[in-house]
Amino acid sequence: MVRGVWVVVGIMLGYLLPLPLGAQTPPRPEIDLNLFIQELFPVPTDDANYDDLYEALFQLYANPRNLNTATRDELTATYLLSEAQLTALFHYRDQLGPFLSLYELQAVPGFDLLTIRRLLPFVTVQTTHLPLAQSLRNPTQNFLLIRSQRLLETQKGFTPIDTTTRSRTRYAGGPYQWYGRFRYARTGAYSFGLTVEKDAGEVLSWQPGRHVFGPDFTSFHAQIMNRGRLKNLIVGDYQMQAGQGLVMAAGFSLGKGAESIRTTYRSTLGLRPYTSVLEAGYFRGIAATVALNKTMDLTALYSAVRRDASLDASASDSLGLVVSSLRTAGLHRTPSEQASQGIIPERNTGLHWLYRMPAQRGQLGLTTLYTQYEASLRRREVPYNYYEFRGKENLVVGLHGNYRWQNIHFFGEGARSQSGGLGGVGGLIAALGKTLDFTLLLRHYDRHFHSFYGNSFGEGTRPINETGTYWGLRYAPNRRWQLSGFYDRFQFPWLKYQVNAPSDGFDYLLHAQWVPSKRFRTYALFHEKQRQRNEPGQSEPMAPLVTTVRRTVLINAEYNTPLRYSLRTRVQAGDFSHQAAPRSVGWTVLQDASWHWRQLELSGRMALFSTDSYDSRQYVYEKDVLYAFSLPAYYDKGTRHYLMARYVLNPHTRLWLRWSQTRFSDLETIGSGLNEIQGNTRSELKAQLMYLF
Repeated sequence: MVRGVWVVVGIMLGYLLPLPLGAQTPPRPEIDLNLFIQELFPVPTDDANYDDLYEALFQLYANPRNLNTATRDELTATYLLSEAQLTALFHYRDQLGPFLSLYELQAVPGFDLLTIRRLLPFVTVQTTHLPLAQSLRNPTQNFLLIRSQRLLETQKGFTPIDTTTRSRTRYAGGPYQWYGRFRYARTGAYSFGLTVEKDAGEVLSWQPGRHVFGPDFTSFHAQIMNRGRLKNLIVGDYQMQAGQGLVMAAGFSLGKGAESIRTTYRSTLGLRPYTSVLEAGYFRGIAATVALNKTMDLTALYSAVRRDASLDASASDSLGLVVSSLRTAGLHRTPSEQASQGIIPERNTGLHWLYRMPAQRGQLGLTTLYTQYEASLRRREVPYNYYEFRGKENLVVGLHGNYRWQNIHFFGEGARSQSGGLGGVGGLIAALGKTLDFTLLLRHYDRHFHSFYGNSFGEGTRPINETGTYWGLRYAPNRRWQLSGFYDRFQFPWLKYQVNAPSDGFDYLLHAQWVPSKRFRTYALFHEKQRQRNEPGQSEPMAPLVTTVRRTVLINAEYNTPLRYSLRTRVQAGDFSHQAAPRSVGWTVLQDASWHWRQLELSGRMALFSTDSYDSRQYVYEKDVLYAFSLPAYYDKGTRHYLMARYVLNPHTRLWLRWSQTRFSDLETIGSGLNEIQGNTRSELKAQLMYLF
């Protein structure tokens, strides 16, 4: 009786309140992941891999969580729900049973309309479990997507060889980039997918020994889920996310941004298909997760991939094949790039044991990963590489856990690599009341800790040679206002690239958001980071260190009328300075607009920017075609604009066309090397077709 009242209340609210819901099940909105990432990280940096982050969020969007079976970690991974909201949701489910409709979210205490709108793309409600044969006939995703793009200006790599210069290298292929993706899947049951890509300048080739099958990169997976004790089985390309990412992090780390609280905790999501075109950071083989009982799971994986690598030609014959570096760019356009493609076999064997505590209180896990190469890895003999990995094999063992006590969530992970190096990360998230949240995160990674597939929280791009302390705070006195910020102090006990001594620094951000109505939102942000590096222009081995200071300030205002039009205005400025050089200042002003009319959607931007040098460049996200990510750097002086059209030809076919151009005021050439363009404009054309079966 009580449950029936809640369902009726939820449905009545769905009709009375302005939620974009219809019938008994709300339509699943098509999310703009670029905008979603921009809200998490308004000030992007050039040392973070946002392609990995985009792909991780796309996986969450492509595989919406069933509210009736989702774990707390799975819903935490959406980065939309606070600890108090998660507790309220699971208490509601425990007390009243499975959700019958997404309308019921409006009856969960603490859930406001804005949160529900943002959550809808990532969740679903399924009340029945179909047999495999029946589910195979009823996919929730069944599409083919094809995309092509190219620069309209001619880069040097595509021009004939000039006999008057010393350069004798050109790109082997044409200027077009091709991308294709096919997926046949049902949420929570199975997934079959194929992804192919050929970058501009590459050629089709057939080299099975190097895992090249026509296009430069081919990725396939077949996955079956939730079949009795077999919770997950993947054959093909996949990733694994466990604990806080010290051993296996699925290729990405959220790091620091405007969301100062939720991003400190990493969810254990287990195995998931790999569908990106980044040509590193994934496993290729077979993996399975089996339920040992109601509270314990065991995951085993085996992978055999081939990695791009640069060989050390100076190594002696007694050492055999020696690799100086593993390449991750995935570009194979020139003879030297092609010679490095897939030349080093890599094998991985891993296990993950997970115990879940009753009532979603927490969990405990043990992770092992053994990596073996068929060549010795030895980085260049320079001081900052002294503690880097050397050899053919590495074993990493990690223990992770988390526990919720009242309004505090404790979490952490510790790991040890074969070298004896230790890594550890631990912290807490606390709800200090209805309006105040706090997080504290401590981390330490030895200079000789080696984890090839780890990517836990940190200032560096890898968990090595770093110690740090992070504090985050968020204050939301009401639904209109939210104030947040963080402060991070970090140290690097050993040398780094371009830092010939132990160094330190700090990073802080202040963020204020005002949402007076469901249609209007504005926020302001200030960010400053100080780090040390070698003094530029010094050639001595022990060059003195200077402190660099980078600051960014921005104001962003948005007005949105759902399914009609939206406007976004942004003013962003920043500077970069250190003691040995004058301050470099940069700014940009931009206007975005989107307009919907029946089957047509038009989006565009006009931006004006000016920077004193590349040091004060400004990064701003752009709206792109579905499953594509755009984050150009604005530098020098000029304008940037794009126009994109999305048209629904019929219920099965969607078409995207996108044109973008950067026009510089003071440059006669753009880029360098084979990427050089003669002139002051850089334009790109992109077309994408999606067919829904």
